[in-house]
Amino acid sequence: MTVSDPGTPEPRPATPGASSVEQLRKDGNELFKCGDYEGALTAYTQALDLGVTPQDQAILHRNRSACYLKLEDYDKAEIEASKAIEKDGGDVKALYRRSQALEKLGRLDQAVLDLQRCVSLEPKNKVFQEALRSIGGQIQEKVRYMSSTDAKVEQMFQILLDPQEKGTEKKQKTVATLSVLGTRRVVFILGVENQAVSLAACHLLQVMFDALKEGVRKGFRGKEGAIIVDPARELKVLISNLLELLTEVGVSGQGRDNALALLIKTVPRKSLKDPNNSLTLWVIDQGLRKILEVGGSVQEPPGALTVTANSRMSASILLNKLFDDLKCDAERENFHRLCENYIKSWFEDQGLAGKLRAIQTVSCLLQGPCDAGNRALELSGVMETVIALCASEREEEQLVAVEALIHAAGKAKRASFITANGVSLLKDLYKRSEKDSIRIRALVGLCKLGSAGGTDFSMKQFAEGSTLKLAKQCRKWLCNDQIDAGTRRWAVEGLAYLTFDADVKEEFVEDEAALKALFQLSRSEERSVLFAVASGLVNCTNSYDYEEPDPKMVELAKYAKQHVPEQHPKDKPSFVRARVKKLLAAGVVSALTCMVKTESPVLTNSCRELLARVFLALVEEAEDRGTVVAQGGGKALLPLALEGTDVGQTKAAQALAKLTITSNPEMTFPGERIYEVVRPLVSLLHLNCSGLQNFEALMALTNLAGISERLRQKIVKEKAVPMIEGYMFEEHEMIRRAATECMCNLAMSKEVQDLFEAEGNDRLKLLVLYSGEDDDLLRRAAAGGLAMLTSVRPSLCGRIPQVTTHWLEILQALLLSSNQELQHRGAVVVLNMVEASREIASTLMESEVLEILSVLARGKEGPVTRAAVACLGKAVEYGLIKPNQDGQ
Repeated sequence: MTVSDPGTPEPRPATPGASSVEQLRKDGNELFKCGDYEGALTAYTQALDLGVTPQDQAILHRNRSACYLKLEDYDKAEIEASKAIEKDGGDVKALYRRSQALEKLGRLDQAVLDLQRCVSLEPKNKVFQEALRSIGGQIQEKVRYMSSTDAKVEQMFQILLDPQEKGTEKKQKTVATLSVLGTRRVVFILGVENQAVSLAACHLLQVMFDALKEGVRKGFRGKEGAIIVDPARELKVLISNLLELLTEVGVSGQGRDNALALLIKTVPRKSLKDPNNSLTLWVIDQGLRKILEVGGSVQEPPGALTVTANSRMSASILLNKLFDDLKCDAERENFHRLCENYIKSWFEDQGLAGKLRAIQTVSCLLQGPCDAGNRALELSGVMETVIALCASEREEEQLVAVEALIHAAGKAKRASFITANGVSLLKDLYKRSEKDSIRIRALVGLCKLGSAGGTDFSMKQFAEGSTLKLAKQCRKWLCNDQIDAGTRRWAVEGLAYLTFDADVKEEFVEDEAALKALFQLSRSEERSVLFAVASGLVNCTNSYDYEEPDPKMVELAKYAKQHVPEQHPKDKPSFVRARVKKLLAAGVVSALTCMVKTESPVLTNSCRELLARVFLALVEEAEDRGTVVAQGGGKALLPLALEGTDVGQTKAAQALAKLTITSNPEMTFPGERIYEVVRPLVSLLHLNCSGLQNFEALMALTNLAGISERLRQKIVKEKAVPMIEGYMFEEHEMIRRAATECMCNLAMSKEVQDLFEAEGNDRLKLLVLYSGEDDDLLRRAAAGGLAMLTSVRPSLCGRIPQVTTHWLEILQALLLSSNQELQHRGAVVVLNMVEASREIASTLMESEVLEILSVLARGKEGPVTRAAVACLGKAVEYGLIKPNQDGQ
């Protein structure tokens, strides 16, 4: 929908003294077409003040509504549209605009009534029909959400903690519910066998935690008699109840996992910049033993805790987050002391069952805070007991010992001990055991030891061909769906280590059945497999960090008889590209997308980083990006770019930039999702990013800035403009050009135009000078920016002669360019300058510009010819030249 009677696109200010309502309305329409919505509002308001007819009032009010819609002031847009409808109940444009405003205000039930009225007035209007379908879908989605547990819980706690809420019926119901249930009972609902009920309780508690932490952050304290008097105290009560739940016999494994997940989200600081880690210290003192009890649980003894395949891994993640949240050596030493005392309490006086619990706890620590795990390995008798238990006749004892050996194998302090004592034992277990569960774990231990050289081709631990045999057996177990998922996970662990070897990578990507089994397992309930899957894919795509060694340093190392790492021939770029294509064909993007959606503590920030690395490798080639987008890769990258490690977020942001450059952003990121892309792209402009990342971010932002004013506003709000300006001075010509192109598109925004018009800056000078550079692409960008700015801000035309003495030469060079784009942009700049001021026009007509324009005006019909004719016509109007002087 557009405003009534659109005029010519050339803007001019509304004249306050105009007596004609029609003229003011036309002025407003022209300003609206040029994007000057404030100016259009002024014109329409002046027209209303002249005492117009009811019909004219309706038109002017609906046009004011259109202006407010563009300015995103939806309350005023709705008011103006309503005024138009009061004057003319059948004004379909006003009805449609009011529906748009109501939709933005979230009043969907009212918006749909207006749209239904529009459709009844114009049944064949496809715009109205499509809008009605869209809003109908939104209403259905809102109804589904409002009936969900999440929505009800959120409403309840907004009422509970809202200081403005007074004695409503809803609040009374909420208070009554909490009074009856009590905090402890709500927490223990987590432990029920019914997964849906346990999950609902988890969502309820998460809302409680979020509300209480917000209260703590704001220093809120309720008045005496309030429901929540001290949020900090209530927070500790809730956490204390969760810690108790961890070690309660009879609690379901799912409930224990949910409790661990809540603790992971709630206890550690969100940012290390926050100086207060008191909650972490309190949890360590009050509940570390309880967390270790879950991490060290074994299934066999009567009365043992019920755990899932993910419980121990969740406990490891929580322990790791708590340890990382400590600020000083004294706090870390206390953590070590508590862990060691707990392990000793089981190891020394509890017999064989106690030793198993102690070793399982060490395994938990090795998977989490490995510093604590390393210290636990050093405790007297621990490693020797692990080796001894590997030879046990009982499967459950062997499982605990072999897993501990596997986790210990990667620790530097114990690597030589395990290589000397464990390899032969693992080989013996692999060959002689009749249990697949033991054989597969023994194989993983061998895989881990065999991959100790990483990607260094010259550092192979086993004989030629041994790693390929190990990998083949891992793939065989992976594809055997008769084996339970928990055991098959270990096959993936083995492949994660073995895929450091390029020969293993090549065979793996050729095995379609193994890839299919890998992707299916990543979607299963066995969440602890995610990190191993991601690690294997990082290895296959070579998306780990690798720097080519300096040739001089290599020669020096050889001379000094030092070891020099060697790259496998099959890790060269051509082989990597081929592997990427095979993974894409096998459906790797769909698998990655499902992994990103996982709501589990197992999806750690480190795991997110690995997924981001894989995505970046998949979009490296422009021809593969369409496949990634088609399978949902763009949507999956957004959360990776917004949450995770700094490296992971940067990798994901760079992948987003690559997609935005070569794909249609509106198709790749439909709806509101496109606005979420801006922040990750802006983050790539920071100085700690590489030149390539800066360049790709600028290119992507250029594409977004050319789409809509709302996107340009988003880029401006993210404070990208100063960084983009900085890159306009970059020495690298491609980065400088990309920054200039981006600024050219941003110049369509009022805020950026104001920056150029402000006094005391060299922004305009830079564009003028760049318009005279040798680089045609840079000239095109700069001249385009000049053409845009001088069209919408005539005052800048008078400043061009002031910024450099070479301005005339630069304009003449643009007009004489063999490149038609440059010629056209130069002609538009000259036309804008001629129209802006007679004085400037006189200066131009006294130069060689007149002769050039005369020649261009006689050229073949086109935009350059029309601009030249318009320049000469204006010069005639000023009396600077005589009619037909140009030979026309």
